[in-house]
Amino acid sequence: MPIATVNPATGETLKTFEAIGGDGIEDRIALARAAFVGQRTTGFADRARLLLRAATLLDEDADRIARTVTTEMGKPLTQARAEAAKCARAMRWYAAHAEQLLADEHPGPDDVRDSGAARVVVRYRPVGVVLAVMPWNFPLWQVVRFAAPALMAGNTALLKHASNVPQTALYLEDLFRRAGWPEGCFQALLIGSGAVEAVLRDDRVAAATLTGSEPAGRAVAAVAGDEVKKTVLELGGSDPYLVLPSADLERAVDTAVVARVQNNGQSCIAAKRFIVHADVHDAFLDGFTARMRALVVGDPIEETTEIGPLATEQGRTDLEALVEDALGHGARARCGASRPEGHDRGWYYLPTVLTDVDARMRIHREEAFGPVATVYRAASLDEALRIANDTPFGLSSNVWTRDEREMARCVRDLEAGGVFFNGMTASHPALPFGGVKRSGYGRELSGHGIREFCEVTTVWYGP
Repeated sequence: MPIATVNPATGETLKTFEAIGGDGIEDRIALARAAFVGQRTTGFADRARLLLRAATLLDEDADRIARTVTTEMGKPLTQARAEAAKCARAMRWYAAHAEQLLADEHPGPDDVRDSGAARVVVRYRPVGVVLAVMPWNFPLWQVVRFAAPALMAGNTALLKHASNVPQTALYLEDLFRRAGWPEGCFQALLIGSGAVEAVLRDDRVAAATLTGSEPAGRAVAAVAGDEVKKTVLELGGSDPYLVLPSADLERAVDTAVVARVQNNGQSCIAAKRFIVHADVHDAFLDGFTARMRALVVGDPIEETTEIGPLATEQGRTDLEALVEDALGHGARARCGASRPEGHDRGWYYLPTVLTDVDARMRIHREEAFGPVATVYRAASLDEALRIANDTPFGLSSNVWTRDEREMARCVRDLEAGGVFFNGMTASHPALPFGGVKRSGYGRELSGHGIREFCEVTTVWYGP
């Protein structure tokens, strides 16, 4: 993919960028390492002051950068503004909490007496230069949720952003620079995916974090494993959304629509598979289909637009192939399943609801990255759980029930990194975020996330 801003609403290439070459990459790695040598000795108060300044600048820039995001990857402008605001809040949260999250731990004297120690301290130290390989779907949030904790821990960062959001990547580099972070603490690498391996193999790069596709995660993990470097991977998701008989059905329907089409349906944690108990299936399906059909599809820069284009032409092609395969094997389209009329330019696709989906269809096992929902009928909670877990992914899950026993069963049996009851999955700086199975490993956000970018050091003091 060329490094370029291509407006997905029109297909027009607005701006192209040259990838930096070997000398440019070398200069940036060297600068990141040199910055780390100084940064690791700064105090939390100094880092917090800089991160708070970045949050203030981001709030001031919110409308401008939101328009850039919308132009580069197509999400509705209202959602882009909300993303910028969420990033500023996360920066403030880590500025306020990082010191406490990384405070020294002191095992009790009775616990360590037989080790011969007079006292023991467990300390969290920064790992060094962290390489982040980030996707286009939340081009601000995905970066900030790694950068805020990584920088507060005393690390420095190299960002290899998706090639279709270069202006957003450069904005973020400039944001941290304007906030006063020393040169080299946060740098954007305008490079293609083929250049990532050499960066990761460089001895000055200590660790990597990647959010993206399963193949991309496998590639980075293989290189990191060969180099014995730590990685955090957040990969795909095909999250289940269970609706059981005791659910508040009206709220479940309303939330289901948002959970499926947020970010034009291009979210790893979007609910994608709606598994509904037979007792409430028909009522849910009728309401959900009507709401999906009524969504306003249009230019994402318009305030009234609810669904914009998919971010790339290839993304729409891939989504169409999944839907066509399902229809060819007997699935039924309750709405959508086509491009909208009147949108000859751009990569639009109608909100779609599919039923009668079964294991023969690719969409049963593969992630649908766009506004396409599959609805299943389940005769019991056992069957709902079986369908929910019949996926290689395990990022998050949503369950609608008022029954405490059903809640306990779902917490125990759902194969996912999160279980959200009577609401939709969302990421929050105070909550650990990540998946199981092929959705990746490690955690972002919360104390778990900031400690992923630290070395855990045992300090033993003799008598």
